[in-house]
Amino acid sequence: MERKNILIMGAAGRDFHNFNTFFRDKEEYNVKAFTATQIPNIFGRKYPASLAGKLYPDGIMIYDEKDLSKLIKEMQIDEVYFSYSDVPYNYVMNKSAEVNAAGASFTLIGTNQTMIKSSKPVIAIVAVRTGSGKSQTSRKVADLLRAAGKKVVSVRHPMPYGDLEKQRVQRFGTIEDLKLHECTIEEIEEYEPHVASGGVIYAGVDYGDILAAAEKEADVIIWDGGNNDFSFYKPDLTITVADPLRAGHESTYYPGNVNIRLADVVVINKIDSATPENVLAVRNYVRSVNPTAQIIDGASPITVDKPEVIKGKRVLVVEDGPTLTHGEMEFGAGTVAAMNYGAAEIVDPRPWTVKSITDTYVKYPKIGVLLPAMGYGDAQVKDLEDTINACDCDSVVIGTPIDLGRILKLNKPSTRVGYDLQEIGSVTLEKILREKGLL
Repeated sequence: MERKNILIMGAAGRDFHNFNTFFRDKEEYNVKAFTATQIPNIFGRKYPASLAGKLYPDGIMIYDEKDLSKLIKEMQIDEVYFSYSDVPYNYVMNKSAEVNAAGASFTLIGTNQTMIKSSKPVIAIVAVRTGSGKSQTSRKVADLLRAAGKKVVSVRHPMPYGDLEKQRVQRFGTIEDLKLHECTIEEIEEYEPHVASGGVIYAGVDYGDILAAAEKEADVIIWDGGNNDFSFYKPDLTITVADPLRAGHESTYYPGNVNIRLADVVVINKIDSATPENVLAVRNYVRSVNPTAQIIDGASPITVDKPEVIKGKRVLVVEDGPTLTHGEMEFGAGTVAAMNYGAAEIVDPRPWTVKSITDTYVKYPKIGVLLPAMGYGDAQVKDLEDTINACDCDSVVIGTPIDLGRILKLNKPSTRVGYDLQEIGSVTLEKILREKGLL
């Protein structure tokens, strides 16, 4: 049998899951390569033989996506599978054109081929874009389930930026586990809030093995989605978070639009800071493509632990990295806090950026006067620390989900910004979970 030559386009997450669930051990396919983008310095590695299976004793190389056309021709690729998230439709189709022009077919693999069925109830929490408010929604659902006496285990979308074999299955039950697994800032931002509230969260590379481990200690599993990807597990309930601050993105970004159509529940978040016109536009779109979905109106009220660090001060605002970069948000919780609590000025950090942080602004010039909390490795964490400490400002407003002051040694005062989901109206997550028999 002649095997089809396959290339998988990814960003160290969905690509590996698609391989594990659809391609691994299937003799009709020959996966010649992965390509990688979005995340700094993740290409040049190898998907190891221990994860790749019996058909790939030497593992599979991961290349920079910029070499896509050349790889297709040199490796005689028959089909390219697009396997990453949070990109506009015109981006996807431009990649399709590049692939087709190089001679290969272009495929988006579907939910039935990649969702794994669990023996336990699964609640999937996903979104239309990075930074919509998935994490606070996940925390709310987990709190409700635990209050009802359920053993809750969350499983997070992958972020395997280190040693893939060591990261096959990762369990986080204590703050010390974050150090044990050498987590990046982005990983800590997603895992720490679950651990701090008394929960357990899994992540890694092989989500079949991860599910088997999670099922041993869970009554209910929460899929805590990443970017705007759809769930790796077949859900019993899908909750999709929409963002009216980016109204229109729910219909024009991949695969966030998939999540709107899959949703049993749509949380229209941030209605306290979005215009009524944009809230209505999102609501009308949801109704047009998914008329049976229940809609929850949500707000994200801001809290600050040290208001005096903001009032009247020249502040540097640090926001969640992915939300500003490929999430394309022009402001976040830190910006709202700076304005609400009377900052004299939001200081532009760009004159003081160093190395990889400078490179981030070159790649994402729309970030503007905010500082993305980039930290995909020790070197970049040091670059972030050096940038903050060099910046000519009075204080730092930290709008990330974790206390950067615990990770970085800052030479100026800082304050943390908090935000939780506030439901508005009679339709609530608790009511829906009870209706579904999950509480």
